[in-house]
Amino acid sequence: MSETLSDSEHRTILLRGGEVHSPADPFATAMVVERGHVAWVGSEGAADAFASGVDEVIDLEGALVTPAFVDAHVHTTATGLALTGLDLSAARSLAEAAELISSYAAARPADRILIGHGWDAARWPERRAPRRDELDELTGGRPLYLTRIDVHSAVVTTALLDLVPGVRDRTGFRDGEPLTGDAHHAVRAAAYAALSPAQRTEAQRAARAHAASLGIGTLHECGGPEISSEDDFTGLLDLARTEPGPRVVGYWADLDIERARALGAVGAAGDLFADGSLGSHTACLHEAYADHADGAHRGVAHLDAATVAAHVVAATEAGLQAGFHAIGDAAVTSVVDGVRAAAEKLGLARIRAARHRVEHAEMLTPETIAAFAELGLTASVQPAFDAAWGGEDGMYAERLGAERARTLNPYAALLRAGVPLAFGSDSPVTPLDPWGTVRAAAFHRTPEHRISVRAAFTAHTRGGWRAVGRDDAGTLVPGAPADYAIWRADELVVQAPDDRVARWSTDPRSGTPGLPDLTPGRELPVCLRTVVFGQTVFDRPNE
Repeated sequence: MSETLSDSEHRTILLRGGEVHSPADPFATAMVVERGHVAWVGSEGAADAFASGVDEVIDLEGALVTPAFVDAHVHTTATGLALTGLDLSAARSLAEAAELISSYAAARPADRILIGHGWDAARWPERRAPRRDELDELTGGRPLYLTRIDVHSAVVTTALLDLVPGVRDRTGFRDGEPLTGDAHHAVRAAAYAALSPAQRTEAQRAARAHAASLGIGTLHECGGPEISSEDDFTGLLDLARTEPGPRVVGYWADLDIERARALGAVGAAGDLFADGSLGSHTACLHEAYADHADGAHRGVAHLDAATVAAHVVAATEAGLQAGFHAIGDAAVTSVVDGVRAAAEKLGLARIRAARHRVEHAEMLTPETIAAFAELGLTASVQPAFDAAWGGEDGMYAERLGAERARTLNPYAALLRAGVPLAFGSDSPVTPLDPWGTVRAAAFHRTPEHRISVRAAFTAHTRGGWRAVGRDDAGTLVPGAPADYAIWRADELVVQAPDDRVARWSTDPRSGTPGLPDLTPGRELPVCLRTVVFGQTVFDRPNE
């Protein structure tokens, strides 16, 4: 992640008159930025000494300055397409989704393919996905690719199926049901191949601009041959190098280590699928799904422990991160067993130093949590999943039964064990929403899994940097990269899940930097400016 300075980044800037969230000084109100790095943080009185020697003084007018967020799991092009295209995530019924599809198709007569996202039949009164004949009629017979909210299954039109010879013979094709597995991957590849380079670039720009407007300074792009395309991946990395915006760290989910390296990825990792998703009944479980028509259905396993071990060994020896998508408890077990086998071959110290990752890691046991800690695995997790699908009446409880569902996403147990956490959105599965993500972790639907706002904020800032091997970033301390965001926020507090702790620790004598009150129902902070390596990438209009 080498970075160069533009002329504007050589300028020295003093920010003063606000609240600067810094472990270097819990009462800091000012900060100096020089040559793309934080040069100093401190008090208002001490800032006077810098005022005459800087190129610009910014009066924060009481605003809060924090490190910029890192979203540790994003699909950038798909996010941009959802932002600029057909988004069904707010549809409250199949009928409402049909209206949106029809309107979108009518508004874009020149598009050679229609792409949309976000349907969730579990939330609809009809309790079913759109049928292919219905989609054919709604689109006038044009190719349409429409992913479920979890992006692990899709419904499509006949015209799109016809672009993929032999798709009906692939695993995951069941006539009349959403596509999963190999059939889904093949159709997704055809859909994205039909996008023009201009459409891809437009979507990528839209996603990066939206991220910047939310105070996100870094995106971990999770691409791969079953997810996007090589052109999509390299085009995004090139765009991030040449245009202002959030930096992009690329992961390519491929067992071919050298291919990942050649594409510019920092890891052959990300969505390297050990299984699928709970919503699509494809996450791999030790015990059967509670709500599947086949009472013995346990999901789909894509990688066994031996394959995981071989990949981790190869990546470690190549100096790249390995990483896996694993949601179900059986998939997590396969990953843990494979990484442990790699450690037995290469030595535990080498495996820990490589900081391999597990994406999602939702169904964990005390044994697998302990293994994550032992093996130095980073848990790259998405708290918004719990907000969307957790709880006694949520999709997780429907798929697994309430007892198993209550074990999902155990953030407090992970932190107690010393497992590094990195927070992300998996956008467009759940939206880019960093403060909402922090809130979701602090107010988890299962109370014993809640963590403090401070711990959640750290996981969404410094945790994302640590997940790519950088321990010198993600905090506003001298020497750190000047990645920060300025916020309009209400009163700052030190907030823990237990109200008794939160109440006393709001006292300034606690010496802990405060953060906004994220109690559900309160307004979230509004981003006024986002800066990446000293360069402003977002300024809120009329502020």
